[in-house]
Amino acid sequence: MFKGRYDHAVDPKGRASLPSRFRENIAGLHDDRVVLTFALDAEYPHLDVFPYTAWREFEQKLAQKPIFDPSVTMLKRLYVADAVECQIDSHGRILIPQFHRARAEIVKEVVWLGMNRIMEIWEPRRWQAAQNEASSRIQDVRRELAGFDL
Repeated sequence: MFKGRYDHAVDPKGRASLPSRFRENIAGLHDDRVVLTFALDAEYPHLDVFPYTAWREFEQKLAQKPIFDPSVTMLKRLYVADAVECQIDSHGRILIPQFHRARAEIVKEVVWLGMNRIMEIWEPRRWQAAQNEASSRIQDVRRELAGFDL
């Protein structure tokens, strides 16, 4: 499980280090790569990052859905088509492809977020904006979560 927030630099080649706690969790799954794709958040574009085994589980579940269902097709187009496998190098870094960096507006820094089963990568200003909005809606969120039995 992934949790926490970590700020990291992006080098000129577009590589970012995974937080050490995330690397430990991924190593525990016997993975040496992750899969990243664009999050389905039009207002705050960022990247979702799956351990490779978790991505394979997601793909297997998706493969069980009706192939001609318009929602399934849309999910494949928006989420799966732009997914890319990223090898974790010997220094614990991944190369974030230029296309993904450009769309998420990632340049020199990233914020890694642990989101339970997956991780997210954010451009720091976008993360701050999303966090500010969430803070302004805290009472609404509390009411929505009250029925979740957490």
